[in-house]
Amino acid sequence: MGNLKAFTMPKWGIEMSEGTVAEWMVAERESFSRNAVLTLIETDKITNEVEAEADGCFVKLVAQPGENYPVGALLAVFGDPDTSDAEVEAFVSNFKGGGSAALKVEAAAPAMAPAAATPAPADHKIISPAAHAEAVARGIDLSTISGTGRGGRISLQDVQQASRPEPRVALKGAFELRTGSASLASPMAHRLAALHGVDLGSLSGTGPRGRICKADVLSAAGISATSLSSAAPTIVPMSKMRKTIARRLTESKSTIPHIYFRRRVRADRLMKLRAAANPKPSINDYLIRACALALKAVPVVNVQVHGDDIHHFSSADIGVAVSTDGGLITPIVTAADQRSVADISATMADLAARARSGKLKHHEIEGGSFSISNLGMFGVEQFDAIINPPQGAILAVGNARSEPIDDDGVIRLLPMMHLSLSCDHRAIDGADAGRFMAALAELIENPERL
Repeated sequence: MGNLKAFTMPKWGIEMSEGTVAEWMVAERESFSRNAVLTLIETDKITNEVEAEADGCFVKLVAQPGENYPVGALLAVFGDPDTSDAEVEAFVSNFKGGGSAALKVEAAAPAMAPAAATPAPADHKIISPAAHAEAVARGIDLSTISGTGRGGRISLQDVQQASRPEPRVALKGAFELRTGSASLASPMAHRLAALHGVDLGSLSGTGPRGRICKADVLSAAGISATSLSSAAPTIVPMSKMRKTIARRLTESKSTIPHIYFRRRVRADRLMKLRAAANPKPSINDYLIRACALALKAVPVVNVQVHGDDIHHFSSADIGVAVSTDGGLITPIVTAADQRSVADISATMADLAARARSGKLKHHEIEGGSFSISNLGMFGVEQFDAIINPPQGAILAVGNARSEPIDDDGVIRLLPMMHLSLSCDHRAIDGADAGRFMAALAELIENPERL
């Protein structure tokens, strides 16, 4: 068959179940070379460029840009440019996708149901496996059902709805309409009439069947309708990234027993050390290094939790929350305990820039054993962060502000930074969290050790 091969939706990460073909970068029957960008595939978190592993050609582009496809679904077909259309169509029709792909029911597939069952529709309707089994069990003709799913796909709910008897309507005679009376006024008209002292009985409605509406009452009260109007809200659907953030944070807060440990640390020495540096790393860069060393000192906090198992790590891979237009994303600074502050600063600058442009790779945002979320630059003094599963802990950092402290027997006003550690209590005990916070405070208050 013209050396035809399938190009399917890849799977990046254990949580990926589907992706969106954002754009095709090559055309059908157009040859491309190795390392050429073939397509842009958008997942819950990032948009990935898929590059060609060898020279080749797409003889057919199956997937439509902007549409979602499950992992393993057929997106395009590799082949020789001179392959006939008939061979390509035969390959597409015979392709067996992954288990998550939609089931295509054809009339010539008797193995889908016993001989006495209702045959599948002859017009190649798309139907879920559960819906097909339900239709066979209930003896429902699938050709009479219009699917409500994507692309007309017949769902289990469609089959169950078709199996219900037609509702019977009992007619009780004509409804008496009393036009021109206060009883035929909208709820808004009633409220406005009471507010402005308008007698509804004296009005003639301009609405359907003489219904008195808002405009009639406002006109009688001598009020312009535009003076009472308010701007309608702008409704924006959640992006794929925002949906993922909402799902993961809801799951984290509802399934992980969070326990919080708060401590304030003096930041004057750290700020002085940073002021003398050239170039100047950010405060966050120093905190990443400090957390990495504290995790090495108290390794029981450097964990991930997977069900009933606790995974301990020898290196400190720290995720740092970065705000983007699409939402919050957490790139990972790997082996932060083995990097200098200058190296961490350069790495974070690169990761943050590519996070905001959507150019991060999956291995740069997955994993990690600890996270930091710093809102101090926005003036936030203190907050508690939600754990990023499967990690065991996350540190929330607030703004450094001047507060009175006892400095060797003298009360001084010094910049104090408020820290809050959120821990998964299934894996981290209070004493361990306390030791970690003590080690972290010691490093921040003696920054020359960083």
